[in-house]
Amino acid sequence: MNSKLTKDERDWLQRVKELPCSVCDAPGPSDAHHIEQGLHYCCVSLCKDCHQNPVLGLHGQKRMWLIKKMNEMDALNVTIKRLDEMQKKWT
Repeated sequence: MNSKLTKDERDWLQRVKELPCSVCDAPGPSDAHHIEQGLHYCCVSLCKDCHQNPVLGLHGQKRMWLIKKMNEMDALNVTIKRLDEMQKKWT
C-alpha cells in the first residue's frame, strides 16, 4: 500500500481532527486514529485521553470506551455522522 497521502486523504484527516472526540465528546482538535493503518478514510476522531491515556484510552486499558460501551466501529459511526453534518452545513 502506498504510504504517501493524497491531497484528498490529507483534507479528510484534517476534517476528522477538527471534530470533537467521538467517544467522550471533548472538544477538538482531536487525533485521527486509524482503525487500520494505511486506510486513511477509516479513522476516528479521538481526544488524547480516549486515544492514548494508559487507563482511559484505546491504547491502554480502554476504561472510557468501556464506560461509554463503545468500540472502534461505534466511534467510526459517530465520526462519519459528524462529518456528514459538517458537510451539510457547508452546502
